[in-house]
Amino acid sequence: MKRVIRLLLAAVAVSVFASGCAVNRATATVDPSANLDKLRVVQVRKLEGEDGTVQKLIASNLRKRGYEVSEDAKPPEKVDAVVTYVDKWMWDITMYLFELTVTVREPKSDFPLATGNSLHSSLTRLSPPEMVDEVVGNIFKESKKSK
Repeated sequence: MKRVIRLLLAAVAVSVFASGCAVNRATATVDPSANLDKLRVVQVRKLEGEDGTVQKLIASNLRKRGYEVSEDAKPPEKVDAVVTYVDKWMWDITMYLFELTVTVREPKSDFPLATGNSLHSSLTRLSPPEMVDEVVGNIFKESKKSK
């Protein structure tokens, strides 16, 4: 009986420690008043102090979805939406994209029309292009649901 209890306790301990490292979350919210279907020209703003890698991935993903994308600072009247992002990188043997938040904003007021977030810990990590695709895909999928 003691052996069974020890095995059971060991199994519980392993499951608690193993599950604590695997985090996988992807969410998106769209303002009910937003109509993302009307967007045609979007500007992806580079995060200050960044090399532009994530900006280019987001711009490329939006182009694949049929949007005209500007990575330059155009005046607000020339674009339908401004896309901003915040990326968080972590180290676990190699650097990886831990969390990405993308926000689609109204260009004149900077009002957030939609926000998507993806968080993957080391055990569930995705490549940066996969993270971008997950976040942007969830934003536009959520937009379709809210109609």
